[in-house]
Amino acid sequence: MLVSEFDFALPEALIAQTAAPRGESRLMVLGRNDDRLRHTLISELPRLLQPGDVLVVNDTRVFAARLVGRREPSGGAVECLLLSPVEGEQQPDEALWDALVHPGQKLKPGSLIRFEGAAGSLTAEVLERRFFGRRLLRLRSESRVSIDELVDALGHVPLPPYIKRPDADPDRERYQTVYARVRGSVAAPTAGLHFTAELIDALGTRGIERVDVTLHVGYGTFKPVRTELVEEHRVDPEHYDISQEAAAAIERARREHRRIIAVGTTTTRALEDAASQSGGRVLPGTRAATTFIYPGFRFQVIDGLLTNFHLPRSSLLMLVCAFAGRERVLSAYRAAVTERYRFYSYGDAMLIV
Repeated sequence: MLVSEFDFALPEALIAQTAAPRGESRLMVLGRNDDRLRHTLISELPRLLQPGDVLVVNDTRVFAARLVGRREPSGGAVECLLLSPVEGEQQPDEALWDALVHPGQKLKPGSLIRFEGAAGSLTAEVLERRFFGRRLLRLRSESRVSIDELVDALGHVPLPPYIKRPDADPDRERYQTVYARVRGSVAAPTAGLHFTAELIDALGTRGIERVDVTLHVGYGTFKPVRTELVEEHRVDPEHYDISQEAAAAIERARREHRRIIAVGTTTTRALEDAASQSGGRVLPGTRAATTFIYPGFRFQVIDGLLTNFHLPRSSLLMLVCAFAGRERVLSAYRAAVTERYRFYSYGDAMLIV
């Protein structure tokens, strides 16, 4: 299957640069097995779902992963995006991280970087070069503050590369779901950004059960598909955790033939990867999702999907096409362009049921 089959024309003006107020985004509703298409608002979601449905959300929390500092002793500017912690023996005031750095060509092993502000000072030593501008860093706190606290205080919100503006104070709250709980993502599970506390309450009143799982979204969510053939692409692994309570609720709903509605592609990936690793059942545990979902994939868990509108040729668009059919989804995307829906992370939403 050719990657070019997942292309579509998108005017740059439709790429959302700021978020609409929570609960006010537009919502396109697409039939999974037919060509039904309707236009409404996210606030109508409780009426679009059925009592007994289980809405599964990703409760990961985005951290301020983008750090701006300077090289020592030269003072040259450095930007660093923390990607994922690296396991290994280390001291309480230090941590190993895989990171993207810029300018990468100047940061060789042994280079030192300093990040500082009112909260304290953090240093990073480059330990080794990796591919595509990545480096292995050793972070050290030079204050009586933990590394995580310093990163959150000194760092910037890691807005996606297609948002062409600096992050601002409102992004610290808006680029986070209202139910975010477990710190660890460098990108938001954006389908969840539409929810308000009031909308969640309305869903509960309607008899729709909410279940939380955790998948820490990595920078690989923005990784371009560089191959010509879909099947040759490899997605980056992402760690997820499904609690005993969450697994029990999901399996109970499946036995009772109630619908499982995934909020976002990250939730979908966690559920379907868990089932693929456990003979079709969703079992509790912490794992690394390695499943690449594209057309031809057999879904075992989810019956519906709430998601944003994704990039052309992206693995996320391929997942949506796998769920509802490539031609049907791309036809809906063309309608979204005609109707001036807002695209990507801060954009509008689509419900597929």
